Amino acid sequence: MKLYVYEHCPFRIRARMIFGLKKVPFELGVIMEGDVETPTRMVGKKVVPILQKEEGVYMPESMDIVHYVDQLDGSPVITGECDPAIDAWCKENTRAVFNLAIPRFTRADFKELSTPAARDAYTQREINAFGDLDTLMSNSQTYIDTLSDALGKIETYLRAKNPVSITDFYLFPILNSLTIVKDFPYSPALRGYLEHVSMSCDVPLFTDKAL
Repeated sequence: MKLYVYEHCPFRIRARMIFGLKKVPFELGVIMEGDVETPTRMVGKKVVPILQKEEGVYMPESMDIVHYVDQLDGSPVITGECDPAIDAWCKENTRAVFNLAIPRFTRADFKELSTPAARDAYTQREINAFGDLDTLMSNSQTYIDTLSDALGKIETYLRAKNPVSITDFYLFPILNSLTIVKDFPYSPALRGYLEHVSMSCDVPLFTDKAL
């Protein structure tokens, strides 16, 4: 199987997590930003991630991919529903996380941004979605302060280090985006949670690219 992604994309992290958690071998492919033709040819629209199954059929949508890979061995573990409190936290705080992460993603070293045209295409897409990226960068401390307070509300969950569940497929990709922020003030619980899920699912953090 081959998983096509943008390296920076939180939704690709969801899809990649299940391969590491279930120890399913796969090949990783990167689709360039600005490349509309490739994903459209595969699944009829510009989306990532996209899974190419063994028989050559393509599947989009991150959680559909998660559940497909999870059930291949007949013993799915990503079942049930996301913890309602964590789901609510994600909905309330994702924008603040992305206000920090997005301007840094546009400047960081990702394969899908390895040409000027690809980086320009991605940067313009995010300007259209988030506004002036320089302004977001200059307001980083405000977002950091907001999130530091918000993270305290889920401290108990972060500290528990439970076996990876469906809740982590929603929470970890968002929190992992914070690792692109250089010198983000991680609490011991947040750092422990990120390292726990990263190791359990064999998904690297962005700390080596942090800006």
